[in-house]
Amino acid sequence: MTSVSVPPPKCLQKPLVVPHRHMFGPGPSNVPPRILKAGANPVIGHMHPEIFEIMSDIKSGIQYMFQTQNSMTFAVSGTGHTAMECAIFNTVESGESVLSGVNGIWGERAAEMAERIGATVNTIVAPPGGFLTNADIEQALSKHQPVVFFLAHGESSTGVLHPLDGIGELCHKYNCLFLVDSVASMGGTPLRMDQQGIDILYTGSQKVLNAPPGTAPISFSERACQKIFSRRMKPVSFFLDLGWLANYWGCDGKPSRLYHHTGPVTAFYSLRESLAVLVEEGLENSWDRHHRVAEYFHQGLESMGLKLFVKEKKARLPTVTTIVAPHGYDWKEITTYIMKTHNLEISGGLGPSVGLVLRVGLMGCNSSNDNVDMVLAALKDALKHCHKSKV
Repeated sequence: MTSVSVPPPKCLQKPLVVPHRHMFGPGPSNVPPRILKAGANPVIGHMHPEIFEIMSDIKSGIQYMFQTQNSMTFAVSGTGHTAMECAIFNTVESGESVLSGVNGIWGERAAEMAERIGATVNTIVAPPGGFLTNADIEQALSKHQPVVFFLAHGESSTGVLHPLDGIGELCHKYNCLFLVDSVASMGGTPLRMDQQGIDILYTGSQKVLNAPPGTAPISFSERACQKIFSRRMKPVSFFLDLGWLANYWGCDGKPSRLYHHTGPVTAFYSLRESLAVLVEEGLENSWDRHHRVAEYFHQGLESMGLKLFVKEKKARLPTVTTIVAPHGYDWKEITTYIMKTHNLEISGGLGPSVGLVLRVGLMGCNSSNDNVDMVLAALKDALKHCHKSKV
């Protein structure tokens, strides 16, 4: 009689095979060999002094990338959603008012997260492909008196780059913290946390940084920390409790660090290397390159007769472009054809943009004119070979 009732799975007796693809969707993006190599370094303990040194390097890199001097700056173990929850769970208590700016799916997600912990949530909704005015925001701040206002800077579901100037000042006028999601925009367009009055800012590792998914840089201002550390109740999540995370990352000034969780050490290697790549290019050079390539791409799309979903040029996200789904075509057939024929990923819409757009992401090392030409050629081929309705 066998001692195990579940036999060894045959699928795991075969070697792992992963295809190489051009990852030109809204994320994750391709990981260059240099960053893959960094992640293949030997695993060492998550509480070893060498890891603490790597974590310190990461903190410095995030401060540069975010343009902040906040000491409460680190990387959450998890994807951008984890950072979003870390921000909301630490700053918001049950019964408090939260205002979420909705210019796509991420404002909707932030609202749901706040609702789940008992906050009173109100939303202010931008038109499809548009953005909120500062007057709209101030009116809502005055009406709802929130403790936190959430806004996605780079809204990857709609391709909107939301203006930020002046919003931080408005939030502080109404004694509100300004929380910004920059997962799709960070490193690809100007953003200066301290100068723009942002209280909590986070991003992800898998977009412009070209690191594997799994770490999420985040930073909290002194104003945010004052509110967090004067809470009435502990945050609902132990894993995302800022007091514990601050100690693990050496942000609390204490001489010793306590075990909180096992940090993803190989992901830390990759994140450190991706930040080193950004430092070598220079933040302003990265911003400029992404904007130049996006303009080249937009011109190429319009020369093909395709339309951009975001009408105002200043509100177009340079990292993720949304193209109005070509009339008469099934967008799923287009994306499937391009994947099968060109080994290239582009995506359909997400959330409020489902069925309305195609989304193309050119981020970090993928942001180049050569890759634009590749995408344009694939789109031309798809429009030639995919079925077009006569209706």
